Amino acid sequence: MKNENNFEEKMDKLEKIVAELEKGDLTLENSLTKFEEGMKISKDCNDLLKNAEKRITIMLENDGNLEEENFDAEN
Repeated sequence: MKNENNFEEKMDKLEKIVAELEKGDLTLENSLTKFEEGMKISKDCNDLLKNAEKRITIMLENDGNLEEENFDAEN
């Protein structure tokens, strides 16, 4: 599964959206659009973090040996 951007790029974009919303000079419709975009990016970042956490857990639970195993990110 290929991500459009990496985590850092997504966070950068999210920070820019937050800054735009905090300025308060967008129309209501533009604000809602930006908010929706920000929520999607936030969910994507959360999913990336969950997958990273699963990878770490798999490595640490492997009898203390740091061996990476494949896992299904959908579970």
